[in-house]
Amino acid sequence: DDCRQLMALYQDRSRASHDVREIAAAHVTAIEEKVRELQSMRSTLQKLIHACHGDDRPDCPILDDIAGAVLPSGKVVPAQV
Repeated sequence: DDCRQLMALYQDRSRASHDVREIAAAHVTAIEEKVRELQSMRSTLQKLIHACHGDDRPDCPILDDIAGAVLPSGKVVPAQV
């Protein structure tokens, strides 16, 4: 959607450059938020991989985490599927 807005502004010769800048800046902000989310996911997965024994036992901290999150209070929050 942001790209479409930018293309529309590209074709609009009466555009103001601050409009283009605002759209581009908003797009960068959205990208940065996605990067933070992905980094958080990576960190969580790395911790879970480290916690996994990787043996023949059926218990699995990775699947347990996917099934539900444990809050600092100890309360289990079911995962949203």
